[in-house]
Amino acid sequence: MASPLASLSTVQSTDPATGAVVARFESTPAGELPEVMRRASAVQEDWAALPVKSRCALIRRLGEVIYSRRRELAERVTRETGKPLAEALFADVLISLETAKYYARHAPSFLRDERVPHQNLAAKAKSGRLRYEPFGVIAIIAPWNYPLAIPLGQMIPAVVAGNAVVLKPSELAPSCGQLIADCFAETGFPSHLIQIVQGGGELGAALVEARPDKVIFTGSTAAGRQVAENCARQMIPSVLELGGKDAMLVLADADLEAASSAAVWGAFTNCGQACLSVERIYVEQGIAGSFTQRCVAKTRLLRLGPGSDPDNEVGPMIHAQAVDRIEDQLQAATAAGARILTGGRRRPDLGPCYFEPTVVGDVNKSMALMHEPIFGPVVAIQVVSSADQAVALANDSAYGLSASVWTADRERGRDLAARIRSGAVMVNDLASYFAMPEAPHGGPGLSGWGRTHSRHGLLETVQVKYVDVDWLPRWPKTWWFGYDRALGETAERFIDFSHAPAWRERWRSAAGVFRALIRGHRI
Repeated sequence: MASPLASLSTVQSTDPATGAVVARFESTPAGELPEVMRRASAVQEDWAALPVKSRCALIRRLGEVIYSRRRELAERVTRETGKPLAEALFADVLISLETAKYYARHAPSFLRDERVPHQNLAAKAKSGRLRYEPFGVIAIIAPWNYPLAIPLGQMIPAVVAGNAVVLKPSELAPSCGQLIADCFAETGFPSHLIQIVQGGGELGAALVEARPDKVIFTGSTAAGRQVAENCARQMIPSVLELGGKDAMLVLADADLEAASSAAVWGAFTNCGQACLSVERIYVEQGIAGSFTQRCVAKTRLLRLGPGSDPDNEVGPMIHAQAVDRIEDQLQAATAAGARILTGGRRRPDLGPCYFEPTVVGDVNKSMALMHEPIFGPVVAIQVVSSADQAVALANDSAYGLSASVWTADRERGRDLAARIRSGAVMVNDLASYFAMPEAPHGGPGLSGWGRTHSRHGLLETVQVKYVDVDWLPRWPKTWWFGYDRALGETAERFIDFSHAPAWRERWRSAAGVFRALIRGHRI
């Protein structure tokens, strides 16, 4: 859905800390998208023909450009999303640098042709290989909350694999999108290999209708469902990274000081506006009181204010309508019996988009707060009787992006992680795997499909081709035409030789296999 902050002809860059419009960008007319695709396709073929190492060299140079402009990039992220400057540096700039370094270093080995050994005896005279070939033009529809890290984490592997990219940044972060385009241009990438289109949700739908070769979408589950339906109608493959309802399991033997600090950071980093935010905490009964007290006390210490002030730890929400939604969710939860332990108030004295970091107790699984994404500075704590109950409640969700387990017993932590239905589970840490480019990101259920990051994310940007070369092209193939009773008997002997459970039966059929190999042909 288009943002109320975007008009039909322009997209506005708004500072959520003040509500002031700081820049305007021309919206891309939907009618121009076919030409955008044509230009991308025209340059992509030559780009894909370059050696992988040459493409990696430009990615390495892109990392140098990002580093040289790191302060400008971070300040732009803070101005447009409201997050503290330290978070912009860590979660957007640093992650983008790590992504560029990782793929520049590893893409040649990931994309190298791969030999396929043949199991079937009849195929031993063949040489099989897998080739990884680019799709062509990949459309990337990106969100506003990590306006550098998320699109660059998808664009870099797409480009290094030989694709062209058309990026539609969020209409709430158009300035960051333009800055990404500037960095690619400064690096020296071919003209039109990377193109930015500006606009709201309608333009995203039109971008899919323009028939890219693949779509990578990050956003809400509702919007992702529309993207998936549009892609399916045109048989366009897609990767969807959608919402999360991340669970944190705190066991009785956990280090409560570390776990409570992690819970507060995991719930309120980026003002809770992250797909990996901790929204549900399940804590064992014996330590629930002490853990909750620590969480409440630490939440009250957080400094709320503009992200441009380096001493502030929690910035504003993205716009006032998001604050309205949080208020509605909390009102419904308290009406159902939940209790706000700290926070829970709007802060108009700071600006139109501020809401206090909020801890909620006395919750249960029947409440919407425990199964619908919050995407704001709210975390709910539920007391459980055992780790088994915690796992069951964590899995009682339509989402499955990530989770965490907190325990002094690492082996038990691994065992519990294996039982949690989630794309990623961290033991004694949370969310930080997103900053590790070698770790795949994505999850089941309403969290989407496909993966970004890592080798798996790179392989989402290529098509796998199997190539087979026969070493004995003049040798007649046993299975070709010229069927008769003898061939049927030979086929049975060949099956016996390959699959009979006893070696004696296999050797008894060896003569039949030899006859199959030297068989002539009527046709």
